[in-house]
Amino acid sequence: MKNANPVSHPLLVAVVLVALALSAACARKDTGAASAPPINAAAPKSVAHFFPIRIGEHTVRMQLAVRPAEHQRGLMERRDLGRDDGMIFIYEKPQQLSFWMKNTPAPLDIGYINASGVLEEIYQMHPFDETTVSSRGTQLQFALEMNQGWFRAAGVKPGARLDLAALAAALRERGMDPAQFGLGSVTATR
Repeated sequence: MKNANPVSHPLLVAVVLVALALSAACARKDTGAASAPPINAAAPKSVAHFFPIRIGEHTVRMQLAVRPAEHQRGLMERRDLGRDDGMIFIYEKPQQLSFWMKNTPAPLDIGYINASGVLEEIYQMHPFDETTVSSRGTQLQFALEMNQGWFRAAGVKPGARLDLAALAAALRERGMDPAQFGLGSVTATR
């Protein structure tokens, strides 16, 4: 009895070999493209995660507000900020910064920091106050919100330095490129 769909054995082998060769060529061609993360790679951390970052002589557990929605939300509705916990707002370019306390029940202080990591200004902010607290400076890139009185109690004054290397490492853990924020080649400050 004859096979209803005759395929010669040598032809079948040739088709399989061509398919394997094309598959291997495509795999080699894709190596220059962005590859998928390794299976064991940890997922990027979110705005909810805390990172230990020094400012002056103190290590603060900072949450990073980087994306516009994170900037907008900030510490709204938060009552649970720990003694040495804060949120740092990170911008791509230096600018004048303005903040308010809409829907924010905890009294806060805000420190405005320049692109070099130097704390320039500190202001008090009051619960639910929708009056803007603007920086005097126009070349500020970071804003650190802490519990009201923290800067004074910790002795962190204008001139204190933010550890930009730790901030860059935290951005990488968030899955972001520190170079996007001018932090591509920073070294630790002490």
